[in-house]
Amino acid sequence: MKIGEVSDRSGISVRMLRFYEVEGLLRPHRTESGYRDYGPADLEQARMIRQLADAGLTVEAMRDLLPCIISPEPTFHPCDRLRARLADEIAKLDRKLSDMARSRAQIAAYLAGLPDGDQHAVGGEAFGRDPGVAGARL
Repeated sequence: MKIGEVSDRSGISVRMLRFYEVEGLLRPHRTESGYRDYGPADLEQARMIRQLADAGLTVEAMRDLLPCIISPEPTFHPCDRLRARLADEIAKLDRKLSDMARSRAQIAAYLAGLPDGDQHAVGGEAFGRDPGVAGARL
């Protein structure tokens, strides 16, 4: 099948399919004229890549994990580096969640510090109003 059909059936853009090929995650057959010719196994591989990408995994992590996948769910065979790689990915996500929680708390504090009402005073002027514009209120 052609790249457009694989894109439609896997939910991965044509551009990303080409990127994954350059990165060595996909290896479609090439016709004599140079066109990509994807088989059913390539489509299944693309779908697995999509699942891993949706989980937030990097191309490097996918490169480690794809050889360990034994079914489309995906179900993993316990490859040597699998447990360590997945634990590392969880640690990265935990750090991101912690950073996001700190950012959220800071933004919530900014919001809590704002006065009530639609118009908030900024430097003695109504926010969003230019005093030099007709109709501007001070």
